[in-house]
This record gives sequence, C-alpha cells and structure tokens, in this order.
Amino acid sequence: MSTLTRLAQPGPVRTWVGIGLAAVLLLGVAPAMMSDFRLGLLAKYLCLAMVAVGIGLAWGRGGMLTLGQGVYFGLGAYLMAMHLKLSDAGPGGVPDFMRLYGDGTVPGWWEPMRSPATTLAFIVILPGLLALGLGLAVFRRRVRGAYFAILSQALAGAFAIFLIGQQTTTGGTNGLNGFRSFFGYDLNDPVNKRMLYFTAAVVLIAMVALVRQLMQSRFGELLVAVRDQEDRVRFLGYDPALTKTAAYVIAAVFAAIGGALFVPIVGIISPADVGVIPSIAFIIGVAIGGRATLLGPVVGAIAVSWAQTSLSESFPSFWIYFQGALFIIVIAFLPGGIATLGGEIRKLRARVGGDDDGGATGAAVGGTDAVDGSDPVPAGEGTSR
Repeated sequence: MSTLTRLAQPGPVRTWVGIGLAAVLLLGVAPAMMSDFRLGLLAKYLCLAMVAVGIGLAWGRGGMLTLGQGVYFGLGAYLMAMHLKLSDAGPGGVPDFMRLYGDGTVPGWWEPMRSPATTLAFIVILPGLLALGLGLAVFRRRVRGAYFAILSQALAGAFAIFLIGQQTTTGGTNGLNGFRSFFGYDLNDPVNKRMLYFTAAVVLIAMVALVRQLMQSRFGELLVAVRDQEDRVRFLGYDPALTKTAAYVIAAVFAAIGGALFVPIVGIISPADVGVIPSIAFIIGVAIGGRATLLGPVVGAIAVSWAQTSLSESFPSFWIYFQGALFIIVIAFLPGGIATLGGEIRKLRARVGGDDDGGATGAAVGGTDAVDGSDPVPAGEGTSR
C-alpha cells in the first residue's frame, strides 16, 4: 500500500488530527485560560499521563498487565530529587535532611547525581536496565497473566518498603522535598513553573507520537501477534520474550521520565507516590480511558487525576468509592474505555436506523478509533495473555 493511500485512510488522519488538537489544547488554550495554580495541577497530571502512555503500549498492545510501574516512576523521581537536593546544597554540600537524620556525609552512590548530565542519563538507563533484566528473566520463563501482574505488584511494594527503611539516604516516609531550583532555574518563579508545564506537555506529545509510530510499525504488529497467539509466533521463529521485553522497557523509561518531571513540578516525592496503590491507580486511568487506543490512556489518566483532585476537595472521605464506582461502570458498560465511546454510539445509531450495512460500518469505525484502524482488544483477550 502506498504512502498516499495510507494517509488517505480515516484512521491515520484522525489520529494525527487528534494529536494536533491535543497539542493546541495543551500548548495554546490551557496556558491562556488557566490560572498558574490550575496549570501546575495539569502539569502534574501530564506527568502521570506519561506513565499511562507506556502502560497503553505494554498492556493494551502487548497484553502485559504491568501493576508495578510505580517502581520505574519512583526511580526516575528519586534520581531527579537526589540531583535537586545536591544542587541546592551547593558544590560539596550536604542535603539538609542528611544533617538531621544521618551523620552529615553524602553517600558515595549519591555523588554521581551532582552532575546534571549524569542524572539525566541515569533516569533513562537505570530503569531501562532494570526492566530489561526483569523482562528477560520473566518472559523467557513464559511467566504471564496474573503471575506477571502479581510479581510486578510485589516489586512495587518491596520498593516502597525499601525507601521507607532508608531514612538517612532517601528521607524515609517523608521522602525528598523542599527543592529550590531546577537546573539553575528558581522553582518559585511563576515563569519557570510555566516552563516546566510546557516541558511536560511537549514530552508527553512526543511520547504519544513515538508510540503511534511503534504501533504502526512491524514491531507493533508483532507485539499484537504475541499478545494474541504467543505460541504461534514462537513456532514461526520469533522470540516473544524479546518483543515483550522491548515494550516493557519502553514503558519503564516513559514512567521514569514522568517521575523525573513530577519532582520539580510537584515539589515532593515519597514512598506513598511509588507503591502498590499508585501503581494500581495508573492501571485504573488507562482502563477507563481505553487501553487499546492511542490517546485513551492519556485521556483516562488526566480525567481520573482531575476527578480525584476535584472530588476529594468536596468529598475527602468518599473519593476512593467514587473512583471504584467509575472503574466498575466503565468496565461493565464500556469495556473499550472512554476513547471508544464515539464508535459505540455510531454502531448503536446504525442498529437503531436499521441499516443492513450499519453493523459492519460501525464496527469498522469503532476499530479505527483504536489506533489508525488497528483492532481494539479482540474478544476473549484478557489480562492473561
């Protein structure tokens, strides 16, 4: 199929229009219409949406229920927080909490984070290497489904417990906070806060565009094949473990980058942000938005985060029940997520109108709502693959 023919299809056009519209809203409309406080909240939501983009690739396309993304989010966040604390302390200085809880010396494994370049490299490399090692160890042994989900969730729980027990080096339960600067820029300056928002928005849009290309590439087709018929793919001579590990590594790196930007935007990182509950919250947002779609995980993550902030202000004791009810309603009545709502409405109209071709047309339109005409999660495909 020629490039011109592919561009003429409604799927790719609609996808790029959607990405372009999102860019206009995030880079133009939101900064012009929202106060600095609300823009800061949106920047926080965008960081969480970065994690959701990776989950959409690994879970929605690869069938891997990643319940431990808080680990990679936390790694990126703590690496950035370490650099910011060392930067605030000055050359050769000691972070304030180490004087209070420790012996007043900086551990040797903290020292590399004095360099901005080293910190940025570690934020990408360390989570990627951890995901690579874990992925190869797990997927080569054909661990999948609920077993993989439980394993990844246990890893998140263990990571949070480890952080809590390291009060002298990671701040313990309190975490790391009180950052004053970000690569030389004053974090209290409203102009710099807006700069962080634009940085988060651009990074998120770039991630979405990258995932779109991956989904439409041969790798994306192989990932779906592994999700649906892993044994058949292995019979054809491919290594499903490598394909799944690659998607898992990409999701881990996206989560780490989101965590690294989360720290200067929010101003704190603690074990409460990286444990089991936050990891499950990531999954809930992706499921509500539409895990098999391109923009669905982003929409779901932002919507759930916004709802949490808004409803918790009015109903602080009942927000968790609202979240659970929302998750149940969407899964029960719209299993494809919010992003497939348009396709479901068109199919319903076609059936009500009595159009003989309506069912097929609606199904095709609903399919293109996923990603450029790609199939949503097929019938019978669940988290066990």
